[in-house]
Amino acid sequence: MSKLIVSDVSISFGGLKALDSVSFDVKQGEIRGIIGPNGAGKTTMLNVISGINKPDSGTITFDGTLLSGLKPNKIAAKGIGRTFQTTKLFKGMTVLENVMTGAHSQLRATPLSAAFNFPSVAKEEEEAADRAYEVLEFMRMERFADHEATLLSFGQQRLVEIARVLVGQPEVLLLDEPAVGLSVTRVSEVEELLKRIRQERGITIVMIEHVIRLVMGVCDRITVLNSGQKIADGTAEEVINNPAVERAYLGSKVDVTD
Repeated sequence: MSKLIVSDVSISFGGLKALDSVSFDVKQGEIRGIIGPNGAGKTTMLNVISGINKPDSGTITFDGTLLSGLKPNKIAAKGIGRTFQTTKLFKGMTVLENVMTGAHSQLRATPLSAAFNFPSVAKEEEEAADRAYEVLEFMRMERFADHEATLLSFGQQRLVEIARVLVGQPEVLLLDEPAVGLSVTRVSEVEELLKRIRQERGITIVMIEHVIRLVMGVCDRITVLNSGQKIADGTAEEVINNPAVERAYLGSKVDVTD
C-alpha cells in the first residue's frame, strides 16, 4: 500500500520549470531514492512534499490525506519529518538539547504554563529529554549527549540532525543528502543507520543523495529527475541500465562506486 503519492506535480520559479508533471509513489516501509544531476529538481521535490513550496499544479497525498497547500508545521504534525542539505543545529546547546527541540512540537504545555514553570512543564521536559537520549542511544551517539553540538565533526552533526527528526516520531523521513561530504567509512555507517531506521523503527524513507553507492545499496526503488522531469523510475538495476539515465550523467554509466 502506498504511503505517499506524488501526482503530476509541477512548479515554476521566475518562468523556470523546476518540476514538470512529476509522479511517483512511496510504499509503507520503503526506502525511496531520488537522484539526478545538479539542478534536476530534487530538493524542490522535498520542499513541495514538506510544504516549504506550494506546487503550481498536481497533488501530494499521505495516507489518503491531501497535503498540497498545508503549511510545513501541519505536514510535520501529520508524521513527515525532514532534514536539509546544510546543518541547522543551535549554537551553544548540547547534542541532547538540540535533539530535544525535535520533540517540542508534540508538547502540550502552553506559553503561559511554561512562563510560570508549572510542574506539568517540567515533567514534559523530562520526558522529552528521556526520548532524546533514547534516540541518541539508537544512533549510538549517547556519549556525545553533553557535548556542544556545533563543535562536533561535520559527519556527527549530520547524525544529530537525523536524531532530532527521529525524536518527533515521524512515519516518513525526508533526507536531503545525508551523506554529503562524508568519508567512505562514514557513508557505510549512514547506510547501516538507514537500514536500521527502517527495520527497527518502521519508518518510511525518501532520500536525495549524490553518493550513488549509498543509493544503490539501500534504496528499494529510485526516481531519477533531470531538468525537472522524471526520466526513470524503478529498482537500482533498472535505473542504472536505463539509457536516459546514462545520458543525464554526462553520457556514461553511473559509477556505483562513487
